[in-house]
Amino acid sequence: MTELLSPVGSLETFYSAIKGGANAVYLGLNKFSARAYANNFSLEDLKSIIPYAHLRNVKVFITMNTILYDNELDEAFNFIDELAKLNVDAIIVQDLSLIVYIANKYKSLVAHASTQIGVDDLHSALVIKELGCKRIVLARETSIEIIKEIKEKLNIEVEAFIHGALCLSYSGNCLMSSMIGNRSGNRGRCAGCCRQLYSLIDQNNNKIISRSYLLSMKDLNTSMYLSNLKFIDSLKIEGRMKEKEYVYAVTNIYHKLLNNEKVNINDLDKVFNRTYTKGYINHELPKNIVNNLRPNNFGYLIGEVCKINKNKIWIRLFCEFLSKGDQIRIENNNIEKEISIPITKLFDANFNLVDKVNKIAIIYLDKKVNIKDKVYKTKDIDFYNNVNDKINNTSSENKLNINMRLYALINNNLKLDIEYLNYKISITSNYVIQKAITSTITKENIVNQLKKLGDTPYSLNKLDIVLDDHSFISLKAINELRREAINKLNKIRLKKDLIFNIDEKIFNFHPIKHNLLDKKELTIEVSNLKQYEFVKSLGIKHVYYKNIINRNNAKYLNEIDDFNELLINNLGSISYYKNKNVNLVSDYSFNVTNYLTTAILSTLNVNRITLSHEISLNSINDLVNNYHKNFNTYPNLELIIYGRVKLMHSKYCPLSKLNLCGECKRSNFVLKDRFQSFPIKFNDDCTTFILNSKKLNNIDYIPKLKNVNYFRLVFNDESLEEIKKIIDYTLRKINGENIELTMFNSDSDTHGHFFKNPL
Repeated sequence: MTELLSPVGSLETFYSAIKGGANAVYLGLNKFSARAYANNFSLEDLKSIIPYAHLRNVKVFITMNTILYDNELDEAFNFIDELAKLNVDAIIVQDLSLIVYIANKYKSLVAHASTQIGVDDLHSALVIKELGCKRIVLARETSIEIIKEIKEKLNIEVEAFIHGALCLSYSGNCLMSSMIGNRSGNRGRCAGCCRQLYSLIDQNNNKIISRSYLLSMKDLNTSMYLSNLKFIDSLKIEGRMKEKEYVYAVTNIYHKLLNNEKVNINDLDKVFNRTYTKGYINHELPKNIVNNLRPNNFGYLIGEVCKINKNKIWIRLFCEFLSKGDQIRIENNNIEKEISIPITKLFDANFNLVDKVNKIAIIYLDKKVNIKDKVYKTKDIDFYNNVNDKINNTSSENKLNINMRLYALINNNLKLDIEYLNYKISITSNYVIQKAITSTITKENIVNQLKKLGDTPYSLNKLDIVLDDHSFISLKAINELRREAINKLNKIRLKKDLIFNIDEKIFNFHPIKHNLLDKKELTIEVSNLKQYEFVKSLGIKHVYYKNIINRNNAKYLNEIDDFNELLINNLGSISYYKNKNVNLVSDYSFNVTNYLTTAILSTLNVNRITLSHEISLNSINDLVNNYHKNFNTYPNLELIIYGRVKLMHSKYCPLSKLNLCGECKRSNFVLKDRFQSFPIKFNDDCTTFILNSKKLNNIDYIPKLKNVNYFRLVFNDESLEEIKKIIDYTLRKINGENIELTMFNSDSDTHGHFFKNPL
C-alpha cells in the first residue's frame, strides 16, 4: 500500500494529520531539525505521541536533517539512541555519518536519506543504499521516469514530495540565507530570501527589466496526477510550519484520492497556496515553476470591484459567497501595495448588515482601489469551520475493527477474548457469574457495555456472546474486563524490542591514507575558456572548468582521458566513476562539516574533499584533529578561500520567466534587493547559479590553515589582470611570505563563516 506521509510541527497538527488519514507523520525535535522555527517536540513529548500513533497504525519519522559539526556528533548519536528506545520508525538524515551510525548499530531502526542529499538518479541512489539507508527521499527535481528506474532496479524504498512549498535551489541546498543573514537553511533557519522582491537588471545599460518576486516558487500540487505516482512507496506532503487546518485538509484530500473516494480537489485552493505547479516530477517547464506576482498566500478568485463611492466598495461575486470572518485581498497594479483585509462588517446590495452574501457584496475600506481590481479569498471561514468540526469530531476518526467473544457461564469466571489482525488476547476476570435471583442480564446490556470503546483506536466489528440463561453480571465487571483487555491488546501491539548489530564496529572505515603537504597546492575554478587558457598558461596544475559534474540531474562525462581529476557535486559520480582511472574531488555542495562524513567520502574513494562554506576555522581544526585521532591519518582537504559563493543552483532561469531566453548570451544580469546585487551565472544547460554580492576572501588566513592541503580560487567576472594579481598574491601566502598589505576589501569582500559557524 502506498504510504501517505504528513507534516507535523505541533501537537495540534499531529492529531490533525492522523485524523485526516495519514499513514505516517514526520516531525522534528528541538535540535537537529531543518525546521527550527516550527514548535517541534521534546523527547518527553514523544513518549505519548508515538504510542498514540502506533496504536492507530501510523508510523512516526523524526527529522535530524541538518549539517553537523564535530562538537555536535556525540549529542546527535545520543539523540538517536533515545529515539530508538522510544520505538520511532525511522530517522530522516542529511549527514552521512548519521546514516552509517544508524545502519551499523541498529537492526530495529532505519535511516531515510533526506532530500537535501540530492539523490536524483540511479547512481546516487546506489551509493546511499550501499551506506545502509532503507529509504531515499528523492530530490524534488527528480522526474517520474527516474523514480521508476530507481525503484525497479535497486529494490529500495523511495519517497517523493507531492504537495507543498518548493525550494528554488536544488534539493533545498541553499546558502543565501546563511551567507547574507547568518541563518543557515542547512541548520533549519532559512530566512526565506527567495520570497523577497527583486529587480532584474541588465548590466549593459543598467536597465530594470522587471521588479517582482522573481525567485518565489509556486507550491507543488500533484493531485491531478496522483494515479501515476501510486507506485512510489511514500508520498510526502510538505508543511511543518503550516497550521492544523492546512495539514488536515491537504492530508484528507490526498487520502481520499489514494483510496479512490469522491473528493473536491478544488478545496486545495482554500488552504494556503502560492498558486500551483505540477512540479519537476511531472515535467513542469522551469519557467512555470515560479509565481512572481506575490510570495505568500495567493488565495482563489471570487470577484472584482465593480463600484466605488468614497470608502464604500462594491464587489461583484463570481458564483461564490462572501462571509463575515473571511479574509480577502484586492489585487491592483502595484505589486508592493496589495490590500489584504479581514471581513468584519459585510453588507448586501441593499445595505443590510449580513453574515453572508452572494452576487453583490459591499464593504468599507479606507484604501485606494480601482474598478475591475480582482478580489481573492485567502481564508474561507466556512471551510475552516468545517475542517475544525471534523478535527474535533471524535466519531470521525478511522477506527480499527476488532472482534470480541464474551464467555458468561454461571459459576464460572467472566472471560473476554479480543482479536485484531494476528493479535489474540484472552482475559479472565475474578468476577464469578451468579444465577440471577430477580433480574437477569441481556445480550443487549452486554453489547452496550462492550461497545463503549470511547477514545481508544478501536470499534467493535463482531461480537459473540456465550451466555447462560438467567445469568446475573455486574455492568461494572464487564466494563473493567473490557478496559483490561484493551490495555493488554495495546501493550502487546506496542511491544518492540531493540535489535542491535552488536558484532560490528559502528564506524569501521578505511579512508585513503594522506599526509599534510609540506607545500600547499593551489586549485582554480574558472568560468570561461579565456580564463581557463590563461590560468593553464601560468602553470597551474589543478584547474576546474569542463571537468565539473554539477549537482543533480548530472550529465556524466564519458570522455575523461583529458582529465586526471573531476570536481563532483553529486553522490552519483562516486558510483559512476568507481572503476575509472580518475581522481574525484567532492565540492562544497556535499556539505562536509565533520570528520566522520569526511572519512566516509574518503572510504568511498573520493581523493580530495572540499569543505562546506558553512564551517569555521575552529571547526576545521576540530575536524582534522578528530580525524587523525580516530584513523591515524590526515584528511585530504580543499577549502575555497576566494570567489563569489554560489548561493543557489537552480533549474529555473529568471530570463525564461520573462520570455527573454537567449539574452544571457548578449549581456550580464543581476538580481538586486533593497541592499545588494547578486550576479546570475547562466549555464549551458539553462540552469543558473545565483552568486553572492560580496566575494569570499580569506586568502590572508592561509597561514592559519595548516591542516588544509589545497586552497581554491573561484573566478567569475574577474579580468585576466585581476586573476594574475590574485594568483600571485595567493602563491606568496602559500609560500609563507610575510606580506604586510592585504587584498581584503571590507566594502566588496566577506569572510563568510571563517570565524564563526552560522546559526
